[in-house]
Amino acid sequence: MDIREPLAVVKPSDPRVLGLRRMAIVPAYKEEAVIAQVIEEIRVADPELEIVVIDDGSPDGTALAASGAGARVIRLPYNLGIGGAMQTGYQYALEHDFDLAVQIDGDGQHDPQDFFRLIVPIVERRADLVVGTRFAGEKFYRGTFTRRIGIRYFARVVSMIIRQRVTDTTSGFRAVNRRGIRLFAADYPHDYPEVESTVLAAKHHLRIAEVPVGMRTRIAGHSSITIVRSIYYMIKVSLALFITLFRRYPTPEDQ
Repeated sequence: MDIREPLAVVKPSDPRVLGLRRMAIVPAYKEEAVIAQVIEEIRVADPELEIVVIDDGSPDGTALAASGAGARVIRLPYNLGIGGAMQTGYQYALEHDFDLAVQIDGDGQHDPQDFFRLIVPIVERRADLVVGTRFAGEKFYRGTFTRRIGIRYFARVVSMIIRQRVTDTTSGFRAVNRRGIRLFAADYPHDYPEVESTVLAAKHHLRIAEVPVGMRTRIAGHSSITIVRSIYYMIKVSLALFITLFRRYPTPEDQ
């Protein structure tokens, strides 16, 4: 079932939210110039979120800037990529008994103010994984032509695999409950993990929802995604998705 909540926003004072131990996982690589601002925006959006920055082997002062801004920092010894950084964050969430974890990228493109919109299906117990889609609502995302082609392609492929319509499988703004934390702490794809992790969640019978969110221009730095890399990863991820069709997935135990 495709769940959309274009307008609904849960309030911070809602008893269902007050009872949740929640954290923000912020993967960051060479984001020294912007990470402190991202942390401050998250803190303003929800002062109760524990902010954990996963410094993915950055050669600059990302970790120092994040620590100075008051976040807990986990430094990886070398660059593992977004998948390895996120799995580290989910393992931290599992080990510290969090009820809810939200992924917010460290480049400033996600608006933390959308957090209380993103978690509505979770607190209403209608979803285990909620993805912030850039292709619905008022702030419809355009992006480059190449990026739009890739996003739409994967959305169609994943929709066919999981038998549920999804519009934004590459979004890095997403939230999970305890079932999602447990799954992703044990098994999380590398490279471009968002696409594969959506399939992984569906194969483990997690309920998936999309909620419209905005997408801002990168505050500093630049994307590493080029046309050549886009084509390469479209082929690579397509092969990975094909392999998932033949994998057997045990259903995770409910907590």
